[in-house]
Amino acid sequence: MTELGHLPRTLWCTGKYFVKKKTGSETVGRVDPALFEQLLSQYDEDVVFVHAGLSDVSDAFETDPYEFLFDRLTDQFESVLAPGFTPSFRDTREYDKRDSVPQIGAFSRCFLEDAQYRTDDAIHSILVHGSYRFDDCDHHDTFGEDGCFAKLDDDNVLVVNVGTPWLISTQLHYIEMTSDPPYAELADTDGTIHYPDGESRQITQTSFDKNEYVYYWNREKIREDAKAAGVLDYSSLNGLDVMAFRANDLSQFLEPKLEADPYYLVQ
Repeated sequence: MTELGHLPRTLWCTGKYFVKKKTGSETVGRVDPALFEQLLSQYDEDVVFVHAGLSDVSDAFETDPYEFLFDRLTDQFESVLAPGFTPSFRDTREYDKRDSVPQIGAFSRCFLEDAQYRTDDAIHSILVHGSYRFDDCDHHDTFGEDGCFAKLDDDNVLVVNVGTPWLISTQLHYIEMTSDPPYAELADTDGTIHYPDGESRQITQTSFDKNEYVYYWNREKIREDAKAAGVLDYSSLNGLDVMAFRANDLSQFLEPKLEADPYYLVQ
């Protein structure tokens, strides 16, 4: 059973912490940290984009899950990236690069304090600890050919999931939207961006139309097909799932499938 005493940083940055209930084969047991460190050490990339489920990390290592993961990732990689997503911009029309708290995932909310850089994307901002930057990108065309996620694809950045309940990556949105799917469209949202120096300006953020985006990816199929093709690495450390792939490798794998079947991701 997870003890709240193990979660001071997580409690601080989330306000509250919910232990995920699991049964049977989904149970996460104690994991030797050395095994996780050994798994990360097989990747010699300088940059990693991380999605994490802190509940499973806590169960596996019985310590503050955010601090544990942050320390291991920053020891292994020069730059660690995480989502800083604020989908509420579609309603509030306000995005503050310093103070808008990420709304997707406790790891991202904790990571905000440690991030040294944040992109200007008002809906799908990317947080960075390290030197990796998006200076030449169009930050307000999220899935455009000059956007930030296009740069991750161009650089074939490593994407890692730790303790997530399924395969998670915004690169799937990028690959999907560049294929011009028949079931989702792009939409513009006008609003204001506020910078840490106190300056503000009006922006138009182009992203997918959330009101029309009412479907679910077949994440298990995508994971299993990518794993079978050697595109995705999958490990289970006593129930702690760790998945990894490189952004452009996934694009090269999925693009022919989407050309043959535009509904591949959702069927």
